[in-house]
Amino acid sequence: MTWWGKDRGASSAYRSAGLALIAGLFLRLYFVHNRAEIAGDSLVYGELATNMLSHHIYGLSVDTVRSTLIRLPGYPLLLAAFFAVFGIGNYTAVLYAQVALDLGTCLLVAALARRLMGDNAAMWALWLGALCPFTANYTATPLTETWSLFFLALAFYSMERWWTGTESARRMRRGWTWPLGCSLAFAVMLRPDRLLLAAAVAPAMLWVALRTKGSAHERFRRSRLIDVGIVVLIVLLPLCGWAARNWRVFHVFQPLAPRYANDPGELVNYGFQHWYRTWAIDFKSTYDVYWSYDGTPLVLEDLPARAFDSAAQQAETSALFTRYNGANTANSQLDSDFASIARERVAAHPFRSYLELPVLRVANMWLRPRTEILPLPLDWWNFRAHPVGSSIAAGLGALNLAYLVLAAAGLWRWRRQGWSRRRAFGYALVAFVLMRSAMLLTMDNSEPRYTIDCYPIVILLAAFALAPKRIEMSSMLVGED
Repeated sequence: MTWWGKDRGASSAYRSAGLALIAGLFLRLYFVHNRAEIAGDSLVYGELATNMLSHHIYGLSVDTVRSTLIRLPGYPLLLAAFFAVFGIGNYTAVLYAQVALDLGTCLLVAALARRLMGDNAAMWALWLGALCPFTANYTATPLTETWSLFFLALAFYSMERWWTGTESARRMRRGWTWPLGCSLAFAVMLRPDRLLLAAAVAPAMLWVALRTKGSAHERFRRSRLIDVGIVVLIVLLPLCGWAARNWRVFHVFQPLAPRYANDPGELVNYGFQHWYRTWAIDFKSTYDVYWSYDGTPLVLEDLPARAFDSAAQQAETSALFTRYNGANTANSQLDSDFASIARERVAAHPFRSYLELPVLRVANMWLRPRTEILPLPLDWWNFRAHPVGSSIAAGLGALNLAYLVLAAAGLWRWRRQGWSRRRAFGYALVAFVLMRSAMLLTMDNSEPRYTIDCYPIVILLAAFALAPKRIEMSSMLVGED
């Protein structure tokens, strides 16, 4: 038995897999060489890495280098490691490493598909992952996304290997506990919302451990419970270290990163955030208004009609914009005035504010053409203004929808086939997607990259829909339910 199968079909499968990886490599190199973007958060991460190397301070440079807690240290530490080897500010090495890492993610998803649904599903997963432009384009920007996708795929692959370990192969099963725990820990240290991954995995592991029945399996059950404890401990240890550092430096309890990326004592524009939530849906508003506030002039014409409930409210908002544009700087009085308008709008339309708009924002993050780091129009629906760009964006939107429809079909098919005797594992995959979407209901700003974390799962399930035939695997050793 080879990785893909046996007999004469193996060589053909290897050729197809090799072609998929080569195609995926060229796609990612195209993005790196032609669409690389180093701006915004990338520069923040780079500054944190540079200051760690040059000043031994995890901080940002203002007048001097001052400590900060606005970002978790995972990605800055990775950048610092590359900068130490290839030179400070050498983002090119980082991007090439992300190309290799993303291809590794494709292989992990394919390997997981093989174990769950057979060789055909594995091949489909590899091609779907290798040619997916939505994950590939993030290799061309120094952000956490590529690394998060890899650790998510590694976590679920390690989890499945742990799951199918037998009592007689306890040492082999225990060997997968460590990469599982470390992948969850690294994911959390990249971005705080990746804690949802651990929240999906650990309960599922506990459920399987507790469901092990019979006195003959009592030792096996205890061993599995110990594994769960090891994974939880690995996740918590770096968070405890980060919380201790923040308490020592800032005298605050902050085991993750603050929601609004603010250091203790900094002004947070809660009123503006509240007002923004009363009308914002799409990424264009995020780019034009949300990211511009407190530093860049605001344009009233960038607001959609739904941002005003009346002519008087529009005039009041216009006056606030005029006051803000006089200095391009936020202040407490402006924030209070934005909060006043927000309260008025929420009181007039509570259903819109608390349900309709949050659901539309999440739908926008899932369904909008994923063009936020591509040179395509933000108002992609405006075909008259830019017909070529809008057509390309619409095509990408259709491709994104195709992935999602296939994933839904694959989930239905997998469930009909009994979850490959891994029902709780399937529930963990679905739980992560649902918890991620529920968390996004609380977000102010709509950014499609917030749902890209789920794409390894989307690709896995889409492969299940396309695989023409399930091949029973000899590796299916344990059925937990």
